[in-house]
Amino acid sequence: MSIISEKVEFPGHDGSSRLAARLDRPDGPVKATALFAHCFTCSKDTHAASRIAGALAGRGFAVLRFDFTGLGGSEGEFANTNFSSNVGDLAAAARFLGETLGRGPEVLIGHSLGGAAVLAAAHDIPAARAVATIGAPADPAHVAHLLKDKAEAIAAEGAARVEIAGRAFTIKQQFLDDIAEARVRENLGTLRKALLVFHAPRDEIVGIDNAGLIFAAAKHPKSFVSLDDADHLLTRRADAVYVADVLAAWAARYVDGLSAAEAGADSRAGTGTGAPESGVVVREAGEGPYVQTILAAGHELTADEPRALGGQGRGPGPYDLLLAGLGACTSITLRMYADRKGWPLARTSIILHHERIHAEDCEDCEEKEGRIDRIERAITLEGDLDAAQRKRLMEIADKCPVHRTLTGIIRIVSREAEGAADG
Repeated sequence: MSIISEKVEFPGHDGSSRLAARLDRPDGPVKATALFAHCFTCSKDTHAASRIAGALAGRGFAVLRFDFTGLGGSEGEFANTNFSSNVGDLAAAARFLGETLGRGPEVLIGHSLGGAAVLAAAHDIPAARAVATIGAPADPAHVAHLLKDKAEAIAAEGAARVEIAGRAFTIKQQFLDDIAEARVRENLGTLRKALLVFHAPRDEIVGIDNAGLIFAAAKHPKSFVSLDDADHLLTRRADAVYVADVLAAWAARYVDGLSAAEAGADSRAGTGTGAPESGVVVREAGEGPYVQTILAAGHELTADEPRALGGQGRGPGPYDLLLAGLGACTSITLRMYADRKGWPLARTSIILHHERIHAEDCEDCEEKEGRIDRIERAITLEGDLDAAQRKRLMEIADKCPVHRTLTGIIRIVSREAEGAADG
């Protein structure tokens, strides 16, 4: 799909400074709208911002990315800005997008400090249905750690010149005071929007623990995606495109007019096949002998074989996914039952193992010849439960739908997909 990228501008939070922006959209119908907030002291034209916006536009999104006041091509003095003014600029950008396209941003995307900003602004952007953060700090005051060498000078003089990524900026005390008062994580419990957290485990600027704090503070629906060995700024094109791929598939679950099939279209696969309204799509990723991309319920997963079996270990193997499905179903079933009964089940954890054993070694199996599959499920029930409650919950574990499917009669029907013979 061809895309159109045009320069636009609109008034910022103070109504006087004009903010420079770029609107990336498909050369055709707009299926979803998004607003992108860049990282601290960055601009709308960073590799991450431009590549993610372009990739999303190719999937039917109209994406507005802009420079905060005093940065990039925007007017105003950066020294007079702070976290609160950034949140105000985001609100202004959302209004502009609504006036321009007739619909406000349905998805908010924030990179680094921009991630904290979209979390703070989301409460006041009614059009937003979903929020995605990329390498975001759980606390905006995290930025103060980047300025610790100048903290005394800023406190003594009221301001100081600080070099960030090779560029000099004036940071005033009011900036540090403002971010110290920001309470983003404390307000996540009332977000009432779907949340997707992207973070790289090896992020040296904003540690992975921040992702855990954000995820724990938010309520469902929420998802977490690890960015493997990506750096904080997503300087590799493949990392930015991966974020766009996953984000588009995930957003389809929450944005009207954007189907998972459209969002999941992947030019690398060469098939244009996305997720149907129900079911799961699995296709070769083309990144190794056995790496597979799985699109399920608007979420993208990766499966692979371990290195010992000739794979690259890029994701769980087929049997790992099978065990994961059984374990998740078991835990959800136990939670539903305990909540319905009002029992004090604090938490459930389940460890599962699969193996092939000789039938003659299975004491409670009817089959006594050949080999059979055996799944061991060790269930831990935490909470002040009495013996009768624990016994009943263990009985309920065997009644989870996936358990019953695996132990029942299964018929698998294979057919060639329509159009497959035509390439």
